[in-house]
Amino acid sequence: MKLAILSDTHGLLRPEVLEHLNTADAILHGGDINKQSIVDELGRYAPLYVVRGNNDKAWAESIPHHLTVTLGGVTFYLIHNIREVPADLSGVDVVVFGHSHKYMQQEKNGVLFLNPGSCGPRRFHQEITMMIAEATDGRLRIERITIPHEVK
Repeated sequence: MKLAILSDTHGLLRPEVLEHLNTADAILHGGDINKQSIVDELGRYAPLYVVRGNNDKAWAESIPHHLTVTLGGVTFYLIHNIREVPADLSGVDVVVFGHSHKYMQQEKNGVLFLNPGSCGPRRFHQEITMMIAEATDGRLRIERITIPHEVK
């Protein structure tokens, strides 16, 4: 199962991101979407699993704060801010989060923590990134996607 993992789109879906969504079986989004039209567009590509970020205000009240989903035999816990991850992650294989706009892939106490970075507007002089993952039989293989951009 091919998964597109992204976060912090902040109202922008870049054409380079959309190319990766064309082949995704599911999309995981770590929040800060910024508008309903982005949710609607993402949902046209594949089943969408999304959580609300700190910039997703009144329009996003129906989007959950956190979400647990199992795809390809891998159990994911989605939340926007890593500081809000619960202490008990029993049964969780992977935590997907966003907020910092910094790409991260790190294992802690047997749980893989993934921050795909931001693939929306460039902020904080950071790279524009997302992830593509292959989930098969409970195993996850991750590919970092760096989207080229102009530096002004």
